Amino acid sequence: MSTLSPHVVPVFATPFGVVPLPETAARNAELGALLRARATPDRRAPGPGTGERAFRSREDLFEWPEPLVQAARAEILAGIAAVVASINEVPAAELAALRVEARGWFTVIRPDGHVPAAGFANTAWLGLYCVEAPPASPTRQDSGVLRMLETRLGTMFADATNAQLRVPYRTGHYSWRPVPGELAVLPGPTVHEIALVRADSPLVLVGARVRYVGADQTGMAWW
Repeated sequence: MSTLSPHVVPVFATPFGVVPLPETAARNAELGALLRARATPDRRAPGPGTGERAFRSREDLFEWPEPLVQAARAEILAGIAAVVASINEVPAAELAALRVEARGWFTVIRPDGHVPAAGFANTAWLGLYCVEAPPASPTRQDSGVLRMLETRLGTMFADATNAQLRVPYRTGHYSWRPVPGELAVLPGPTVHEIALVRADSPLVLVGARVRYVGADQTGMAWW
């Protein structure tokens, strides 16, 4: 019997990028101090929150006038744009001509705090920049990780043939450990969470949700 040679491609691949942001990283201490000082009740996001041990601000961070915040905003948006450009067939000139719409917030996750699973509607791309991170837990490898939840293949029948598939076909959740100075980028609707922080110091993140609008694009929901 002849050997068969199948052609297999990842038709539903999900992009996930990590971008170092050196200029913002150099100011992480100052930025972290500012954000922790402003994690006050009057700045907490309305609606269902992240619990007493985690603070999520309103989505007005990118409107703050402080040069420190505006510089971080610019580099975060540049990092997201770099990931988008790296996987896109749209010419660079056309991408550069799109108008960027972005909303930013910050999250301070204290010991034993977490951020419950969620995704973002009306959002093309989500960026999560790590300002501060506690040391890795010696007993809980998932402490404070960004966990992206696998939902696409949740109803697939499990047997011996799909339990140990190679990446990118492997089923199950994917985790990334936040590193100060690094920006994680993923599609906005991706369901994700921040696992319980099992440490004595907080995890501080800046979030950005972004979409790009063409000059002749209409019908966009108000943002």
